[in-house]
Amino acid sequence: MTTHEKIGEKKRSFLGAAELKKEEIQHLLTVAKKMAPHVRAGENIPLLSGKTVVNLFFENSTRTRTSFELATRKLGAGTLNFAASTSSVAKGETLIDTARNIEAMRPHCLVVRHASAGSPIFLDRSVSVPVVNAGDGFHEHPTQALLDVFTIEEKLGSVAGKRVVILGDIAHSRVARSNIHLLTKLGASVAVCAPPTLLPPHPERLGVDFAFRPEELLKSADVVMALRIQLERQNRMQIPSLNEYSQFWALTKERAKLLRKDAIILHPGPINRGVELDPEVADGPHSVILDQVFNGVIVRMAVLASVCDAKALSTWMSGK
Repeated sequence: MTTHEKIGEKKRSFLGAAELKKEEIQHLLTVAKKMAPHVRAGENIPLLSGKTVVNLFFENSTRTRTSFELATRKLGAGTLNFAASTSSVAKGETLIDTARNIEAMRPHCLVVRHASAGSPIFLDRSVSVPVVNAGDGFHEHPTQALLDVFTIEEKLGSVAGKRVVILGDIAHSRVARSNIHLLTKLGASVAVCAPPTLLPPHPERLGVDFAFRPEELLKSADVVMALRIQLERQNRMQIPSLNEYSQFWALTKERAKLLRKDAIILHPGPINRGVELDPEVADGPHSVILDQVFNGVIVRMAVLASVCDAKALSTWMSGK
């Protein structure tokens, strides 16, 4: 989590998993774990009453935008959703001009999703309010990784020592990158699997194991994370067909039989059923996909409270 000095005050932004220290990750998980019982009971935690969070989404989203909106409301703050298609962006306004105009209305935080890698970092240098990265191109998606780690710990205990296998389009996946950063920092063993065209060059440099066929990895997995093929981020089709991908690399119901009884299956969504996951697997006993969706609200509450009012959060955590 970056900290900037602006006009005598500290600004805390949440820009990427790569920059997070292990202690910061653990702190956010601790906050989320304390918030979880209240959220599950349908209670609000009004730490941000009187504040406003603006969701600047330049890409389509269902889970991320909705969970940020719910997280904001459960913290007692107001929320404003920005859609690029109905804004002055359609008339040629730049990202910086858009953000500065919204900043002039005095919100307390900008949550940004953009197709260009690095855009939240660029934006953070140009505005005085905290910026939260809700996904930037194929660079990072840090809140998704944080909720994935939260879900793993909820189901299996500590991430340390667990074997996590990530299947799918690794090369174009911001979710894979952020998860690799967090999981390895917390002591997990990570392996990735994809066709050669969907792996980044020299995947071992990511600090992970890799294989070209899933059967080599599934038997040892505590966690399997399936990813969809990011066709919108590819300049050309990098596999012969979706049918061939499903035949050789999908987590089918037959391949799922290789998993340990207590292994869990994650997916960041949206799921392309019959491509990366068989429907029977997506809805089967190993799946914790809907738990991930619910946990997204809790984790994003922890992030928003941390960046918008760390002092109020600290007081609440200490029970004063």
